[in-house]
Parts: sequence; structure tokens; C-alpha cells
Amino acid sequence: MTPREIIAEAWAITRKESSIRRWAFTSSFLETLLSVKLLSYQIYFLYEYIYGSGEAGFFDIEIVLFHSVPFWVFVTIITIFILMVVIELFMPHLCLGAIIGLAAKSYRKEEVKGGLVLGLYNFFPIFAIHEFLFLSSLSTAITAISLILRYIDPVLRTPSIVGVIVLFVVANTLKFTFSFAEEGVVIRKQGIFEAIGKSFKLIVSHLGHIMFLLILLFVITLRIVFNVAIVIVVPAIVIGIGFLLTMFLPQVWSYSIAGVLGVILIFVSSYFFAYLHAFKQTVWTITYLELSSQKDLDVIENE
Repeated sequence: MTPREIIAEAWAITRKESSIRRWAFTSSFLETLLSVKLLSYQIYFLYEYIYGSGEAGFFDIEIVLFHSVPFWVFVTIITIFILMVVIELFMPHLCLGAIIGLAAKSYRKEEVKGGLVLGLYNFFPIFAIHEFLFLSSLSTAITAISLILRYIDPVLRTPSIVGVIVLFVVANTLKFTFSFAEEGVVIRKQGIFEAIGKSFKLIVSHLGHIMFLLILLFVITLRIVFNVAIVIVVPAIVIGIGFLLTMFLPQVWSYSIAGVLGVILIFVSSYFFAYLHAFKQTVWTITYLELSSQKDLDVIENE
């Protein structure tokens, strides 16, 4: 298939299969929620550094909450917060396995079902692959730099920040060469390192084809731009509403209302991200199926 045909087929599958979109929505919602949490903390630390005392403790928000609400309310909020962070860290890996498997089934004209089984069965290999790319996330890199600025000795700050930036670039380079690793795990049941090796080989062998596909997929970069914008804008909106409401309501009520509005904004934005996320992953799944079915370029004749 040509890149145009792959994109057309991927978009048709995305529009047709609601189950793929549901898994994509779940993944997008949880990933965006985690990024908003990370950057919200960084916005608070930056505010305290510029306009506050110049120092901000890691648990300042929790301490304020502890002194502002009854103990049982505090325990409930912290328990839900920790539970959600755990879900946000692990659930997207499960969703990815389901999206890849269901997209492959749809492309092969098979019955599109078994998303939960596909996600659970392939969770640990996908999670292990993503651990190699831990610093490829912009929000994670910003959080690491924030920790360095606040807790590392001034003499070591600059080289440490440079190290994080270098690791960020390396991780994103590896992320490109790992593009087909998850598909290898889900579709071919390959081991982690075998899938990574096969992915690198496919990328190098068909680089021209893939680069042309990436050019046609340029619209996908809009998702990254929108995602970054939402991740940055949502905390700003929530914090702004929270401060505005404190003029009329108690702090606890103000921040609670602002938090609920923030979740609603993330929910709405994730609905649109779901289509783009499902489409992008389906494109890579179909491309993997097409390229992996061809003979390896280093093989002249099979035995």
C-alpha cells in the first residue's frame, strides 16, 4: 500500500470502530490528566519562586489542604489523588495494547473484540519498552528540570539540566526507532528486545517510505501542539478561576470548583484527542503489517 492508501484506510477504521476510539479516549484523558498535574505543580513552584518567599516545599499544597479541611476529607482527597496517579501512569500502556490489537483485527477483516485481553496480555512488555523512553515526555523533562533547580547544588545545576536536555533528545530519537516495537509485541508476540531490534530494522530498511508517510501525517503534529497548549492552558485557567472564586467563596470551595471545571475541560479536549490518537496509532499498525510482510532487505534467498 502507498502512504496515501494507508492513511485513508486508517481514517476509515478510526471512524468505523467505536471500540478503538473508546480505548484512545481513555488513554488521552489519563495522559492529559497526568501532564496537567505535573505542570500544575511546576506553575505553583514558579509562582512561589517569583512572587512568593522564593522557596517552595514539595508538599506545600498538601499541607495547606490538611489545615483547610476536616481530616477525613483530607484523607479521602489524598487517597483518590494517589489512586488516580497510579492509574494515569499504568492505564495508557494497557490502552495502547488494545488499540494496536483491535486496529490490526479491523484491518485484517476480523471481528473487532477482545480489547481488554489484548491490553492485559501485552501490558508488561509495552510498559518495559516505554520505560526506555521515560524522558521523551516534555512534562516529565520539565518536572526533572524543576527538581534540579530546587534541590540540586548550584554548582551542579547547569550540567544536570544539560544532561536532562541531552537525555530528552536521545529518548525522542529512540522513540522514533522504537515506532514499531509495540506492534511487534502485540501482533507478532515478539519479546521486548526482539521487537525493538525488528522495529529499528524496519525503520532503517524503509526510511524513505516512512519519512514520506510522516510528511503526509504532518497534521498529527497539530495534536502535539494542541496537547501542549491544553496542558499549559488548563492549569492556568483552573488556577485563575480558583483565585477569582476566593474573592467570593471559601478557599476550599473555590479550589474544588476550579478542579471540577479543570477535569471537565480535560474531558472535552480528550474527546477530540481520541480521534487523533486512534488515527495515528492505526496508521502505524497498518504500516507495520504492510512492511513486516515484506522480505527483509538483508535476506537474498530463504532456505
